[in-house]
Amino acid sequence: MRRPSTFAAFRIPQFGRLWASGALFNLSRWGISFLAAFLANKLSHSPRLVQLTGVAMWTPMLLGGVAGGVVSDRANRRRTMLVQYIVMIPLVMLMALLYGTGHLRLWMLYPFLVIAGLGFVVDMTTRRAILYDIVGPERIDNAMALESLSMAGGLAFGALAGGAVVDTVGLGQAIWLVGFLLTGSLALFSTIRVPTRSMPSGSARGAFREGFGLLQTQKRLVSILGVTACVNFFYFTYTPLVQVIGTDLGARPALIGVLASMTGFGMMIASLATARFRPRRRGLVYTLGALFALLLLLPFAASSTYLLALVCLLGAAVGGGFFGALQGVLVMTVVPAEIRGRALGLLSMAIGVLPIGMLLLGELAERIGTRQALATSAGCGVLILVLWVWRRPEVTQIRSS
Repeated sequence: MRRPSTFAAFRIPQFGRLWASGALFNLSRWGISFLAAFLANKLSHSPRLVQLTGVAMWTPMLLGGVAGGVVSDRANRRRTMLVQYIVMIPLVMLMALLYGTGHLRLWMLYPFLVIAGLGFVVDMTTRRAILYDIVGPERIDNAMALESLSMAGGLAFGALAGGAVVDTVGLGQAIWLVGFLLTGSLALFSTIRVPTRSMPSGSARGAFREGFGLLQTQKRLVSILGVTACVNFFYFTYTPLVQVIGTDLGARPALIGVLASMTGFGMMIASLATARFRPRRRGLVYTLGALFALLLLLPFAASSTYLLALVCLLGAAVGGGFFGALQGVLVMTVVPAEIRGRALGLLSMAIGVLPIGMLLLGELAERIGTRQALATSAGCGVLILVLWVWRRPEVTQIRSS
């Protein structure tokens, strides 16, 4: 039997433009994340305040995930996405203008990041639902792996370009670049014709309750969400602290950007492998990828050289990439189509535990040191993940159809 092409989803009309729009959006999102953490570290030299940039950016996913899913299920998805762009682009331009005129203060970063985080909730719950509407169930595995590749590429090149631009022409120009990337993403998305669908009946309040009700009726979904919550609480919390560890290793801004980009490059490798080979035992690969990512954070935390830190972070990110490439498709394929947006909203909320983990990791780093705090967090994550899968093994048993 002939193996499907790695890029099979690009044969579907509109997918290429939707993917390219998402790629630019992801590049701008991770550019914002890198630049905010860089500015906070530059102005404060405080692990706590650096971590707070991540807390502000990801808190909306915890508080607004199901609400975003209800909007995705019940509202015009194309219009929802356009509103997101209309809000975010002027805000980014305003931040660039404030920095350029010398009026940007550290405290201003945090409300800006909260609003940006709301945009990310909309993107996760709505763009991915549109993606499913366009490609259908036959190619959703391949399409979601390519979507994960887009996100990983945004993380990699957002950090890489952010560090390079800061090092060469300055932070203000880097913020302007993010605004232009978002504008390009909007231009591409505006050409997409979203398939029509019937709107669900009933009240929004009832739909909101039904979203949380899935936690009682969808056993496999709960098992998936537990793994997602564990990884986001104990693994992805490290990303702002790359700034601190890179500085500790004596790296320049461009090299700190390279170090931060390893997370994205590792995830790109895993996403391409997932798109090419379409693992049949989705749940097992998803879980093992999560475990591998957490384990390799331990030598990263202990690394004494820049090269060792680079290699460990790349290896951890490969594991995280298999996890990331499969979590969305797992969620969308274990629930009925009419509640897919709400299931993605619950996934957004599981990812939304990230700012709580970031806040606690920042406090711990402030008290016992960055490396010790990171090692403690990763070790706890390994233990809790193993215990969760032992008690809820359904996730490891999910296979592709």
